[in-house]
Amino acid sequence: MTQPSDDALLPLEAVRPPAPTKDTSKDTKGAPVPAPENPVARVAVDSPLPHLDRLFDYLVPAPLHETAEPGVRVRVRFAGKLVDGFLLERAAESEHEGRLTPLERVVSPERVLTPEISGLARAVADRYAGTLTDVLRLAIPPRHAKAEAEPPKEPPKEPPKETPQKPSQEPSREEEPASAWDAYPTGPSFLDALRDGRAPRAVWSALPGAKGWAGPVAEAVRATLDGGRGAVVVVPDGKDVALADAEFGRLLGPGRHVALTADLGPAERYRRWLKLLRGQVRAVVGTRATMFAPVADLGLVAIWDDGDDLHAERLAPYPHAREVLGLRAHRTGAAMLIGGYARTAEATQLVATRWARPIVAARTTIRSLAPRVHPSGEDAELARDQAARQARLPSIAWRALRHGLDSGPVLVQVPRRGYLPALACHHCRTPARCVLPPTRNAAQLAEAPLCHGPLALRGGHAAPYCRWCGRVDADWRCPSCGSPRLRAVVTGARRTAEELGRAFPSVLVRTSGRDGVLATVPAARALVVATPGAEPVAEGGYAAAVLLDGWALLGRADLRAAEETVRRWMNAAALLRPAAELVVLGDAALPAVQALLRWDPITHAERELGDRAELGFPPAVRMATLTGVASAVRQMLDEVRLPPDAQILGPVPVDESGQERAMIRVHRAGGAALAAALKGASGVRAARKTPDVVRVSVDPLDLI
Repeated sequence: MTQPSDDALLPLEAVRPPAPTKDTSKDTKGAPVPAPENPVARVAVDSPLPHLDRLFDYLVPAPLHETAEPGVRVRVRFAGKLVDGFLLERAAESEHEGRLTPLERVVSPERVLTPEISGLARAVADRYAGTLTDVLRLAIPPRHAKAEAEPPKEPPKEPPKETPQKPSQEPSREEEPASAWDAYPTGPSFLDALRDGRAPRAVWSALPGAKGWAGPVAEAVRATLDGGRGAVVVVPDGKDVALADAEFGRLLGPGRHVALTADLGPAERYRRWLKLLRGQVRAVVGTRATMFAPVADLGLVAIWDDGDDLHAERLAPYPHAREVLGLRAHRTGAAMLIGGYARTAEATQLVATRWARPIVAARTTIRSLAPRVHPSGEDAELARDQAARQARLPSIAWRALRHGLDSGPVLVQVPRRGYLPALACHHCRTPARCVLPPTRNAAQLAEAPLCHGPLALRGGHAAPYCRWCGRVDADWRCPSCGSPRLRAVVTGARRTAEELGRAFPSVLVRTSGRDGVLATVPAARALVVATPGAEPVAEGGYAAAVLLDGWALLGRADLRAAEETVRRWMNAAALLRPAAELVVLGDAALPAVQALLRWDPITHAERELGDRAELGFPPAVRMATLTGVASAVRQMLDEVRLPPDAQILGPVPVDESGQERAMIRVHRAGGAALAAALKGASGVRAARKTPDVVRVSVDPLDLI
């Protein structure tokens, strides 16, 4: 006899199969049941096509009603494929007459896109003739599920404010340290405006000296936080982020700010970004992507050294951090601070139109802190001794380095990286070019054209190689005279360090550049050879400095060559001690050298702005460039509906690849119309599926 099962011992009702439950997510016809309120979701679909740059309506199913909130990431079906998107808003009705496609799922309930950043992204896309999707790709970092799932930590407690002392109490003998802004006549009022919740806009010409720029910026951020608002600070690179991060931690206290750089890795970067989004901290410093940081109650946006090309985004639509922060300050009513040792023409334009006010120290203060500049023109090259000849330095530079080494480190700025990045024939001075085919395929060697790239050297005992194709040409001979000997046209930082090491055999030589950037160096005796932008901060300041090869900076075929030269020179000179010797290899009659001599970047910037207004170049006008295959550029110029006052320059060849570039300029008031026209033309080409892409760039930095 078999043993009864456990189910046989239960009542009859208990062993019956459960009745099928009704699927409430679908109606009787199998269609999804819409959400009870605002069942229409307007989604920005991740598509780079400009003619699809608009919001698309989707149906919010009832199961997603609670999680499908504005700002979340979603997955939708678009053109037969599952793609990502951002839900921007919910609506009660849709203008679409047909049936709406339902949302597939909500990727995460985290509302990563705030209304303020959404509106800013739309404004940036319109400003630069781009798409909303491209800007959101720059503004919102990729999701990291593990970091997002971590429970939020308690926000740090604000330090207690000091209570005023009673009259009977004896006052403290320790005086509060003076603010760095006291050195500027309008500096204290700027801080007071930030504490009071007002929105001052300023262009700040920072004073040189070992104290640096990070301290005043940290004070401005602290004043903003004291006023109950948040702050966003954008700096050029990771070295500057490290300096500002240390100063912020000292002045603001632990846990009251975050630093964002690409070196953090996806998890840590997303974790810190979430702290800003969730309101755990209200201050951030970082590189250019930080311009979109989701700081609530924004009270201050600041950018340091806005002339640095690292502030220009390399991805479409190529926005500049200064312009994005300016748009953000205008839209949110926040204050803005544009700081630097030098001044750009764009910042000067803001002062000239009274959009911003200048913050400048008195001339007596500037003269007491600025270094003593000694220009060395071509005539000084004749006065050399043996040691100076080995280091290719004029005697005045040799003496400055030798005297500076008696009291601390000295700085040598070299405008070119590498060893010998440019070579020429030793006999006839013909530039050395690659005469090898760029391919190594034996079947294609006979038909491949010659490379003609520039030759360079990686070291003192290396064979010349091509900087374009990378092939080594040990048997090179000059095509003009047949000589196998080469000479240096441009000397790089590593070769300079090698020469200085021979000239000063008992001195430690440090290098800072592409192969490794030093943030700081000790106050000990040393030679520091650095490329522009990679100069480390010396403890107590440098005792002397030499700026080599000024002709290499001033002689570039670039609209911003003089402005960029002054910026690089002043950034290096600002690291010196007060009244330290600074030798610049350049003619004293040049305006750029004069700006450094008088430490007067403002007059130089005003002159630059006046010249550009006369010639019709940014920022006096708005300009866009079209770059692509010649036929595509010309076709787009024929089809685009430009504003009536638009002027077309070109197109002209860009390089030997067959690409051309055309420039279009309009008055500043017509910038929005120009961007809209170019975006519309790009959309038409994308809708036609035209194979040749034309790159559109509005107000680019490179106008050579």
